[in-house]
Amino acid sequence: MTSLWTSLEKEVFNPQNKRLLETVHVWKTGKKKKMSILCVVVDDFRPMKPFLVKVKADRAEQYKIANRWPLAELKLVDGKTLNQASLDFDLHFDKVYKWTASRLDEKKAFIRCLWKLNHRFLSSSVTFVNVPSCTAEGRQGHQEDHKDTVETGSPEGLSAYQEMSPKEAADMLRLMEQYEPIVNNSVAFAEQLSSDLHVLDEANLRAIISSENQVTQLMHSIDEALAEVARVENTLQVYDELLGSVKQQMDHIYQENSLLHRITSNKTKLMDEILFLTTYLSLSKEHCEALSQGDLSSPSRVKACIAATEALSACMDVQIQPAYRKLQSVAEQLIMFETLKQNFENSFIGHITNILERQGNTQVPGLMQQAAKLVAPSHRPHHEELVHYTPLMAWLRNANPLLFGDLPKVYAQNLGKLYEREIKTFFEQAKTLLLGRRKASLQDVLDKPMMTMSRQQFRLSLPESREGPEDILNRGNVTKMLEKVLKELQPLCTAEQEFIEKFFLLNQDAAELEVLEASATKGEESMSSPEDPPCTKPRSQQDGPTIRLLSEIFSSLEPELRSFLDVCNRVHPFSCLQVLVTLNDSVFEMWNSSSSLPSSFLNTVLGNMLLLAKSSFNKCIGTLCKEMEEVKVSNKVRGGILPFVIRFEEFVNFSEEVFRPARRRGELDKALVRLAGSVFSSINSLSSANLKANTDMIMMENFHHIHCFLCQKKIGCLEGKKKEAKERYSQHLQKYIIKYLGQPLEKLHHFFEGVKARVAQGVKEEEVSFHLAYSKQELRKVIEKYPSKEVKRALETLYRKIHKHLCPEENLLPVVWQAMEQEFIRQYQEFEDLIRRCYAGSGITMDFTMEDLLSYFNSITLSNM
Repeated sequence: MTSLWTSLEKEVFNPQNKRLLETVHVWKTGKKKKMSILCVVVDDFRPMKPFLVKVKADRAEQYKIANRWPLAELKLVDGKTLNQASLDFDLHFDKVYKWTASRLDEKKAFIRCLWKLNHRFLSSSVTFVNVPSCTAEGRQGHQEDHKDTVETGSPEGLSAYQEMSPKEAADMLRLMEQYEPIVNNSVAFAEQLSSDLHVLDEANLRAIISSENQVTQLMHSIDEALAEVARVENTLQVYDELLGSVKQQMDHIYQENSLLHRITSNKTKLMDEILFLTTYLSLSKEHCEALSQGDLSSPSRVKACIAATEALSACMDVQIQPAYRKLQSVAEQLIMFETLKQNFENSFIGHITNILERQGNTQVPGLMQQAAKLVAPSHRPHHEELVHYTPLMAWLRNANPLLFGDLPKVYAQNLGKLYEREIKTFFEQAKTLLLGRRKASLQDVLDKPMMTMSRQQFRLSLPESREGPEDILNRGNVTKMLEKVLKELQPLCTAEQEFIEKFFLLNQDAAELEVLEASATKGEESMSSPEDPPCTKPRSQQDGPTIRLLSEIFSSLEPELRSFLDVCNRVHPFSCLQVLVTLNDSVFEMWNSSSSLPSSFLNTVLGNMLLLAKSSFNKCIGTLCKEMEEVKVSNKVRGGILPFVIRFEEFVNFSEEVFRPARRRGELDKALVRLAGSVFSSINSLSSANLKANTDMIMMENFHHIHCFLCQKKIGCLEGKKKEAKERYSQHLQKYIIKYLGQPLEKLHHFFEGVKARVAQGVKEEEVSFHLAYSKQELRKVIEKYPSKEVKRALETLYRKIHKHLCPEENLLPVVWQAMEQEFIRQYQEFEDLIRRCYAGSGITMDFTMEDLLSYFNSITLSNM
């Protein structure tokens, strides 16, 4: 463990450049025993001054100084040990301190140390009473040491058993080896050792007697040395007394020199501080005048104010000690700086506010009726007028953030009104140019409902929905006008965004989020599908100060753009496709453009518009699908291509033309699949309609028409519908053939259907002829009703009926007639087979052969070519 002395030196006195001389554990006499330590210390540096220090230990065993007294102020030491040994002693300073020591030896050592310091440093100015001279001079210690030594060497102390040392053990072994022959005989061995001891004693006595003269001479020399030492000590004591006064004078001179050095050092430090304050807290007269007047009427005066604000900021940013602020001159200077700052802040804010109000009240030129060119307004002159004040805006932001935070609101409030008027005029001109080639007015277009026709109107308008030259012009006009509007809006928003970021120092706030935005963008690009454009920015950009300020400035942009898109959607029933494609391409182009700002406000607006365009497109498709599904075909329809099929074909042609240059067509593919499903559903609903014409024929023609159309277009998303149309066409072709094929040989067809039914019921084929209804006589009666001439006449009638019903545009007559021929031949072969199996040996045959049938069909085909 660390000793008390080491702990006191390390923790308390060494950090203060003090040297510990003596300690004593004490408590105040007559009071509760609270242990303290009195320490006598002296400085490590000259002049060396002794001190008396009282040290206490806290609960954490940490020593701290409680009191401190210079020994020069000590007047009297009362040991209270003249007649009897006592642990009490008194120290007389300006106040008398009564102490009780824990141990007597510590008290004696403590008083002895004070006595020595009194003679060495204090010129015996301290009076010692009730202190024995032996204690004060230190003789007692020597006597006690001698006493301890004597006590230690007494026989009682030696009587205790002592273990032999290794040397003694080795000597003993060597002796036993020497007398090995007689070791076993203890008596002889003891006698031998006794004789040797006598010999040694005699030798020692002779040596002592022979060296007696030398011992006497040595003792005489020692006495002379002790006398010389006493004479030297007396001489040193005389010299010490002589040098005592000189030492005091030298210490006094040293103290005066130290004071002179300290005075010089303090003067130097004071001059440095004065120079520091006068240098860094002084503002030139020109700067004070510039700040007081706050004149910003010319560029030269603006530069002077900028220089003055920079100098003022440098003065106000100087770090000074809190005590300096109590100096009158410093306080007055700081008050002057604050006054100049507040006055200039008010002048500058008033000047900027006046400029913004004047710009906000600028008159916008009226809409020119004959304007042929659409141009967005430019605010470059307004920006150039304000950009000179950017350094002052930076100064105001650092000097008074609260006042600076109000300026963007004032800017947005005033410039927002100007932009609102300009944007409204801009879009009115765009609407006028868009509708200039139409005879209807703008109000007529706005009042016209979009895709809200009744079922009757839809049914009547479908066949007549062929587009004229004017509609084709309007198609291109919508796309070009929307592209022109977006092209004009981009530099307008970009220029405004660049200006406010520079003027209001918004880019500094955005720079802090740059890393997060980059990581968020990468995450969105990796998670989004290739078809989806990045319509919106990350949340950190949407909620940024730039986006919020631009939203206030361009508060009317999004509503006006919505209104313009509504007009574009009403120009043509399918204009929503052009709007969707144009907005999609514009968003992609702006997003991938290297010149666009990373947090462009227009990107966010166009993203919202793109969502609106998608909603309008989906609504248009939904309305069209509903009208196709709910359309009712007149029961007077004889055949041909249905109106909604033609409408679907027109929509596909128009959409493919519009989406040909588009970068993505995900929405269109979904819409085409949805529309095709509605068309197929409407065609299928014809089976339950009460039509005069054959529904299978109508469905066959329309599915064939859709299949041919889709084969021509080669649209990937409709490949499934194309296969389905082909299957449905073949299915209804087969139904149509079967239905009309029974008319030429109707009774014969019904007869053999009954024969097949009996066989299916389990009747043997050779026993069918024994049934009365299917006897040989009944079969002959049926066959007699269909002679070869009658069959040929019936086929000719069937051909004329098919030719009358089928639509000539589809050119399905040869296909249907060939299928009729194959099915008729198959039916004839089936009849022959049933006669052979069920009426074997009867000799019954039909009146016409296979060759007759082939000749009938060939003659009918050739006669109608």
